[in-house]
Amino acid sequence: MAYAILSSASSSSSSRAVRVPKPLKLSCGALGARNAAKIPMPPINPKDPFLSKLASAASSSPETLFNSSVNPDTPPFLYLFDSPMLMATPAQVERSVSYNEHKPRSPPPDLPSLLLNGRIVYIGMPLVPAVTELVVAELMYLQWMDPKQPIYLYINSTGTTRDDGETVGMETEGFAIYDALMQLQNEVHTVAVGAAIGQACLLLSAGTKGKRFMMPHAKAMIQQPRVPSSGLMPASDVLIRAKEVIVNRDTLVELLAKHTGNSVETVADVMRRPFYMDANRAKEFGVIDRILWRGQEKCPGGGYYSLKFVS
Repeated sequence: MAYAILSSASSSSSSRAVRVPKPLKLSCGALGARNAAKIPMPPINPKDPFLSKLASAASSSPETLFNSSVNPDTPPFLYLFDSPMLMATPAQVERSVSYNEHKPRSPPPDLPSLLLNGRIVYIGMPLVPAVTELVVAELMYLQWMDPKQPIYLYINSTGTTRDDGETVGMETEGFAIYDALMQLQNEVHTVAVGAAIGQACLLLSAGTKGKRFMMPHAKAMIQQPRVPSSGLMPASDVLIRAKEVIVNRDTLVELLAKHTGNSVETVADVMRRPFYMDANRAKEFGVIDRILWRGQEKCPGGGYYSLKFVS
């Protein structure tokens, strides 16, 4: 019976273009006249743990295969394993080289993690505490990974306010990211891809000189900080908050003047009311250095995005 199993396996696999190992000499008292007969072994897939184990047992002690008791409730030869497995789990199939050696071995990460792998930090929300926490952590991580490679900061944010002007975060959120940028050893390439308003405009202008970019239809805008909602706050507390807003405004004016190359008086004058800038005007004002347009130049962050620099 055992001889029929092995010979049929050999005949079924003879059509495969696989080198057959040397025949083994099997001996068993139950075989009688067939004792010491040379039975060719079927080709073994080295990645198949069951066949590998079976071939090892057949070569070392073939009598264990022929003299074993047959249990109708158990598939044959599973007793060779300490902890038998009838089927491979989905995770094992996914990790199998024969299945797809290029398939990821773990679930794909979230989008910010994929961008972080390309040294890209994307600010796509107003500067609320959660956004500030993530951006500062990503900046510190990228510097720790490689303090010499540049970091690409893509900005599409309304700063500490919403589109309708409602205050959603304190001015310190923007200052926290700005201070983190100033502490980096890396070059920081900033790119405005939508809107850079208020504190977000400061982050855009705080990039490395010569590496501050803007998409042709993006908008930049600088404005005075707004007083948060006071609600039922006492009058004395409202006055304290108003004074703090004035301090933040003066700090914002000084930082914008530093990075744009304008005087403090010029920046303070244009910030009396919301000052909108398209790409050309932002370049003239000193917020950016170059405008990205269609072409075949390399875009910040790696890869070719059909963009070129318009001077």
